[in-house]
Amino acid sequence: MDSTLVLFCFFNILPRILAEQEVENLSGLSTSPDKDIFVVRENGTTCLMAEFAVRIVVPFDVLAMNGIDLITEQALMTLPRGAEVQGKCGSTEAELQMSWNKDAYTFSLFFIKEAHNLSKGQDVVWKINKIQFAYDTNEPSHFGNAFNPEKHTASSHRLSAFVTPAGRSYECQAQQTISLISSDHQKGVTISMSEVRIQPFDIKNDFMFSEAYKCITDQREQLEEMLPLILGIILALIIVITLGVYHIHQKMTANQVQLPTDRSQYKNM
Repeated sequence: MDSTLVLFCFFNILPRILAEQEVENLSGLSTSPDKDIFVVRENGTTCLMAEFAVRIVVPFDVLAMNGIDLITEQALMTLPRGAEVQGKCGSTEAELQMSWNKDAYTFSLFFIKEAHNLSKGQDVVWKINKIQFAYDTNEPSHFGNAFNPEKHTASSHRLSAFVTPAGRSYECQAQQTISLISSDHQKGVTISMSEVRIQPFDIKNDFMFSEAYKCITDQREQLEEMLPLILGIILALIIVITLGVYHIHQKMTANQVQLPTDRSQYKNM
């Protein structure tokens, strides 16, 4: 009975483990040196795709020259191309985790799909509901001379980011900043993401994003770019209409009988 239970658990858990390991780091294909590309595949099918550039700013303490006071400095880091990636797909929850420098740093994104009841019906969306960044201030390349170095985790609080209609991908070229609270004396870690294209659910075609849902900032910038063109078209139409009205008026005036201005000429009419 025990062996049967073990085999049952083994064959049910193993596919999930293997599915989590089907992750590809395709950052080498990116045309932008700062943008990374990650793909999670389950049962030979793409279930999560993500492209983005990320910049992380982490404050940490160092001992002042007097050996008494503490000074706060900032470590700036980006995601390296050789980061190790893990991912997990699900019908309503998904995860993407990137680690580098022998697990000294781990950047994690957590996704959720949920439904909202509206007067017109049910609205299904997905979003990032949590971001975590784990870091070790013992790592010398970014945290030289850190005071009391140890491992810390910075997490978001009640996050609702990149909200997107279900079945679509989220796209935003503009930079978006998210603040995390660290276990290191509640210090604030800043996550800046740009050149974003993400879809954690409902991917229809392998290695292909679904229709993009653009962020408000990109929509506004696109409108600002198109505004001069729209104004130019409107001005051109006004000029054409004005010239057309003037031409018609001139034509109608030319066809009218010209009455003599000298009253003596009325006798001959």
